[in-house]
Amino acid sequence: MHPSIQQRVDGVAALHIRSNIATAAFYALIGKDQPVQEVRFQVKTKGNAYHIVERSTGLTKGFRWNWREAVNFAQVLEARADSIKVTLSGERK
Repeated sequence: MHPSIQQRVDGVAALHIRSNIATAAFYALIGKDQPVQEVRFQVKTKGNAYHIVERSTGLTKGFRWNWREAVNFAQVLEARADSIKVTLSGERK
């Protein structure tokens, strides 16, 4: 990755972390629990395959033939949406 792009990605990740910390601090000040973030990706059975669907858009982000692989892929997509770098061995791109 180009150094300037990597620097931008790192900066955005740092801002995301700071915003999460600030949000937690504000909820702690008022004595309430933070709202729970909903699941972004859902595994749905379509015929003999398992589709990973983004709940907010309804778009299929991928599919797997095995349920366990589909769930693992959905978890990877969730982690990536939270700016966490995760890979599965043998993952398809």
